[in-house]
Parts: sequence; C-alpha cells; structure tokens
Amino acid sequence: MSGPVPRSVLGTSLGAAGASAATTDKTLLVLGDSLSAEYGLVRGSGWVALLDRRLQAEKKPYKVVNASISGDTTSGGRSRLGALLTLHKPSVVVIELGGNDALRGLPLRMSEDNLNAIAQAATQSGAKVLLVGMQVPPNYGGDYARRFTALFEQVAKANKAALVPFLLKGIADDPNPTRWFQADRIHPLASAHPTLLNNVWPRLKTLL
Repeated sequence: MSGPVPRSVLGTSLGAAGASAATTDKTLLVLGDSLSAEYGLVRGSGWVALLDRRLQAEKKPYKVVNASISGDTTSGGRSRLGALLTLHKPSVVVIELGGNDALRGLPLRMSEDNLNAIAQAATQSGAKVLLVGMQVPPNYGGDYARRFTALFEQVAKANKAALVPFLLKGIADDPNPTRWFQADRIHPLASAHPTLLNNVWPRLKTLL
C-alpha cells in the first residue's frame, strides 16, 4: 500500500491493451494503491497486467487503464476520480483502496464516506463498479478488524456494486504467509499475483 508513486494520476494504459485500443470500445479502469500499482515488482507482473492479458486471451473488448498509485488512500482516490472518469469514460471501475487508510489509522467513517462517493460517482458516469475488499491483521484488534471488513460490504450493498471480499485471500491467510510477501511483509511477490487475479476475476467477469 505505501511506497513510491510509479504511475500518473491520470492512469496508464497497459502496453498490450493500448496497442489494441483501435479494436476495443470499452475501458476498464482500476483505481487502487500499491497492491495494484506493482510496487516492488517487475512491470507487467502484477495482477492488473495479468488481467489485461486475460481479457485479450478471452477476446473481451476492453482496454485496461491502471490508475493505481502506491500509498494512495480513499481520499486520494476520491480526489482523482473525476478527472479519470472524464478522460477515460470507463465502462467498468474497479476500486481497490482502503488498506492505507487502515495503516494510517484514519477514521473508518471517513473511509466509508470516501468509498461511497467513489462508487456513486462511477455509477453516475455510467460505469459498473467492482469494490475490492481488504482485511487488517489481528493486531489491529478484533472489533476494528470486523468493522473494517464490514465497511466494504456496506459500501457495496449501498451502491449495488459487485464485491470481492478479500483481495489477499489465499495469500495473507496462508498457513505460511511470509512465503508470498516481499521483505516488508505488506506487498505480495509476483508469484502471488495470479492468486490476486483469480480472487477478482469471478466477480469482475459478471460485469463484462
């Protein structure tokens, strides 16, 4: 979630998808943090890049725009979204934000309000919305962890959005999770990103 900023705030069309833009008529926008921005990874090995290749393999007429920024919060995503919607006019918006809010101890109500505003703006623009949920480690306390997990469910329900309950399912809850993470124990290794994509894909596919 935290780390240097690797991408423009206006998003990056992935190479292969950008090359085939002339044959596509829809845009899939990913608004996320470092988990989607390939922090610490070789470019092209993160789950968003893998998604782009899967869409091409399945001949789905979508161009993927990755507007993810390492360290971004729900507030940052909310402030950036208007320009992104105007520029890219996406048909689908994937929201992968919230982890940095928890790491910084930001109020849960603020995170929920921001996610609601993002989902509402995307929906009003005509896009379908997929919200990607996150969970926090047990050391945050049971009550906080439950309320943090629940806010994604609440936002998805309120906005009739599709929901991926936990992006890191099968990774963070692995019996030996350290084998899937970089040295900071926050950011997954490239070997974990196919699992991240597989967690997202079933719900995303229904929106395409």
